[in-house]
Amino acid sequence: METHDTAPTAPTSPTAPTSPHHQGKLELIAVQQFDSYSNLYKVVDFLNRNLRKHHLMFGLTKDEDIMTINIYEVE
Repeated sequence: METHDTAPTAPTSPTAPTSPHHQGKLELIAVQQFDSYSNLYKVVDFLNRNLRKHHLMFGLTKDEDIMTINIYEVE
């Protein structure tokens, strides 16, 4: 599996992904791209459920055959 390191950048939309449980500001702290893997969403879900109490939130996007994981710190 090929990975692509990408420097963290601000989210492209004016509001980053939020939920009723996360009302604070989100700071993007890391971005990593991977070849598409159908079960990667399960890893992201696992990380979100278990690291929420540490003020971390994970996002996943897919663009053709590339999946991108974003890591946010919730303030």
